[in-house]
Amino acid sequence: MRSHPNKFQRGLLTIFMQRSVTAVITPVLHRVDGFFWKISAGRFFFSSKLVGIPALRITTIGAKSKQPRSLVLYGFSEHEKIALIASNFGQTNNPSWYYNLKANPKCQVEWKGRSAEYIAHEAAGEEYQKYWDMAVSYYKGYDLYKIRAAHRHIPVMILVPAK
Repeated sequence: MRSHPNKFQRGLLTIFMQRSVTAVITPVLHRVDGFFWKISAGRFFFSSKLVGIPALRITTIGAKSKQPRSLVLYGFSEHEKIALIASNFGQTNNPSWYYNLKANPKCQVEWKGRSAEYIAHEAAGEEYQKYWDMAVSYYKGYDLYKIRAAHRHIPVMILVPAK
């Protein structure tokens, strides 16, 4: 795994974790990331460079629509496993990609210029805590999101390469 966010990036993250800023910046960054992903052949995500958190592009199959759904997410890796935090910025519900992975665990991940098939499962117990702590070491906002979403458990999805 690469280094953690630098001092400047941590400052930006502190600003970005504020509810009003999150509401404005998130839709913009998703579009900007999509643009940079296309022109860099999957090697560059603007938001990842901006805030120092590793990003990837995941394609899931919609839980209801059964159609492919692609988006950029932050991921935290250890060896071949990738952890995704379903915080949804502390909103009321889990993000749609979480429900997609629960219904259809196979997904396509574009990570560091490569594409591979992964299988998802929800972390529990020690595995959950390990990856939650890893994510918080990069971005303290996850703890804030946990407070905002106190009415629900924030899932951690683990992606492992398909064999």
